[in-house]
Amino acid sequence: QVQLVESGGGLVQAGGSLRLSCAASGIIFSINAMGWYRQGPGKQRDMVATITNGGSTNYADSVKGRFTISRDNAKNTVYLQMHSLKPEDTAVYYCNARGRRSIVSTANYDYWGQGTQVTVSS
Repeated sequence: QVQLVESGGGLVQAGGSLRLSCAASGIIFSINAMGWYRQGPGKQRDMVATITNGGSTNYADSVKGRFTISRDNAKNTVYLQMHSLKPEDTAVYYCNARGRRSIVSTANYDYWGQGTQVTVSS
């Protein structure tokens, strides 16, 4: 089974920076994209940033210009560099990997990490 291992969360002051990392391990047929999602208390899990194997990126409007997503396809690893952090960025950040489970699968499947806490103090 695929496992996503996250690291880099923590507590920072507003205006500070953090770098999140996530590596996918296990037997993986194909991963099309990886990304980061976040969920605050009582809120839905929302997309923060995604990146395809080809390097195409997508960001939530709230993080554009502050966060940068990157990847190492060979290592199935994705990073999220966060700058100018704000208290509203406080959430549990989840790593996501989307791909095919087998050669006969036509639909994408989402794998999720356990989440890492990011807390930004005012």
